[in-house]
Amino acid sequence: MSSFAPMSTTTSTPISYKDAGVDIDAGDALVERIKPLAKKTLREGVMAGIGGFGALFEVPKRYAEPVLVSGTDGVGTKLKLAFEWNMHDTVGIDLVAMSVNDVLVQGAEPLFFLDYFACGRLDVDTAAAVVGGIARGCELSGCALIGGETAEMPGMYPEGEYDLAGFAVGVVEKAKILNGAAVQAGDVVLGLASSGVHSNGFSLVRKCIERAAGSLPETLDGKPFREAVMAPTRLYVKSVLAALAAHPHGENGSAGIKALAHITGGGLLENIPRVLPQGLAAHLQAGSWPQSQLFAWLQQTAGIDDIEMNRTFNNGIGMVLVVAASAADAVRAALAAQGETVHVIGRIAERGDGPAVAVA
Repeated sequence: MSSFAPMSTTTSTPISYKDAGVDIDAGDALVERIKPLAKKTLREGVMAGIGGFGALFEVPKRYAEPVLVSGTDGVGTKLKLAFEWNMHDTVGIDLVAMSVNDVLVQGAEPLFFLDYFACGRLDVDTAAAVVGGIARGCELSGCALIGGETAEMPGMYPEGEYDLAGFAVGVVEKAKILNGAAVQAGDVVLGLASSGVHSNGFSLVRKCIERAAGSLPETLDGKPFREAVMAPTRLYVKSVLAALAAHPHGENGSAGIKALAHITGGGLLENIPRVLPQGLAAHLQAGSWPQSQLFAWLQQTAGIDDIEMNRTFNNGIGMVLVVAASAADAVRAALAAQGETVHVIGRIAERGDGPAVAVA
């Protein structure tokens, strides 16, 4: 016999999951919208993708001693501007780029990507725009979108808002892992141009927009203001992998690309030291790369000095390579041939009593 008392007539109306705020039909509709987008990202190794309880992937057999490299990240407060400006189609590219560019730093080829999309109420069109960006990012970086999670949680997020997280897994030949150990004094530091702010520092970007409200520039760097601010993070995967294949570092540390640094939170000053052996420093030459109108506007509006600028933002350099001096010209040419804008921004030197990164 049931231990529950009979329901009164005032509480007997059934309450469905949809009444509670979760629309299963909307979730199903989103999955159907996503499937063709994910299909465009398929690559060797995919055994089972979207639709199952888990996605299956086989490491390509061309790797003799494969080492898996994983990374995870989000988009941060850049999403607040996406909500305010109704610009949802590129934040998915940001999500992919933040993880695959990190995986790339150790010389790894991104294999597959999974996403997590959480909202209070699922808007299929908005979610499809976001996932469309994710699929585009995967396609541009050569990795497969093989799974994810869409979580509709009433009461957890304000109307029209959502959060994103991404997870990338890559692979690198064990003997070709980049860890910075081969870096030595005299090596050249190359910087690859960023596409804008990427996806770090947006808490300060939003403060600048608030401060300049009513007098925002119409255009920056030839783009409408909002497009310049929201330009998605540049994907460096294919160009850098091509350069790595052509110019690997030698066993004696004397040739080729020796280290990579993805310039994210902490900017140039805090990310480059992560790939330098103890006792070495990067001496960057101020003015060796141009400051865009966007970064100039941010620096002027925020009223911050060059040190703070290079610690908060990528300030125009989204990926750094440390290469042997003898290979610098060839690596630079290889990257330029792949469509990258490459600047020689400094050299590696003995650190002494100075900072790990000096810009002068």
